[in-house]
Amino acid sequence: MQPLLTYLLPWEFSPLVLIGCVGSGILFWRGMRQRRRDGEVTGFWRALSFYLGVVMVYVVMQTYVDYLSQHMFWVHRLQHLVLHHLAPFLIVLSYPNEVIPRGLSDAWHRKYATPFWSSRPVRVVYATLQNPIVAPVLFVGLIYLWLIPSIHFDVMLSSTRYQIMNWSMLLDGLLFWWLIVDDRPPHLHRTLKYPVRIVILFFVNVAQSLIGAHISLAKELLYNVYSVCGRAWPISPMTDQDIGGLITWIPSAMMGVLGILVVIRLWMRASDKYESTFAVVAER
Repeated sequence: MQPLLTYLLPWEFSPLVLIGCVGSGILFWRGMRQRRRDGEVTGFWRALSFYLGVVMVYVVMQTYVDYLSQHMFWVHRLQHLVLHHLAPFLIVLSYPNEVIPRGLSDAWHRKYATPFWSSRPVRVVYATLQNPIVAPVLFVGLIYLWLIPSIHFDVMLSSTRYQIMNWSMLLDGLLFWWLIVDDRPPHLHRTLKYPVRIVILFFVNVAQSLIGAHISLAKELLYNVYSVCGRAWPISPMTDQDIGGLITWIPSAMMGVLGILVVIRLWMRASDKYESTFAVVAER
């Protein structure tokens, strides 16, 4: 049990990660309970998707995985695959915007939540980050930024910069995937049209595949910081880099394909609802 406990304990404890994961989990649970009281049901798969995503975030940021990500390039790329792609995708696919707010008290809504989200600075920043041009450029740009060899070297040797890097990937992932899988129909709400979402995912897939292929097929060592810090396992630096490049290349592209399938499903469902509504109106 002692070795297992060692692997589960935080490598560098972060109160912010703990509060964020536990707090969001509690609010989601309270929201589900309130919805049940109001006669609404939060499906099992939505709850599973949310909690699985939150647990993934905690694991890669607050367990021994965090140590390994600082001493193996391929584990670092796996960590960012979770933080930027898989965990945010699962979290937003549970549509927590319909559940978490119900977990807040009326006093919190009046004093804090509503004034915060309705304030002009927040709305301007959110609209900018969710712009259909800014969002994909930022999503891919952060991958490129943190993988510039000189920047990557400095970040991995600084605890503060390392945390900034990880949080930027997580927050940007949540914003991007919410823009893509928002289930509110564009013809009823000011959400992104489905063809535009598919084009964005195609662009993102190509761009991140290029950087993954560049890393995996490189003939020279690009990231020597792991030789300075010491690798957790005795594998060659080039093998470590090749595996990291493949993780950046293949699984990330698969997430893009999965996103396209979800968008197509949302598109079909919205079309079916629109046709049903139109048919009812026509009958009247």
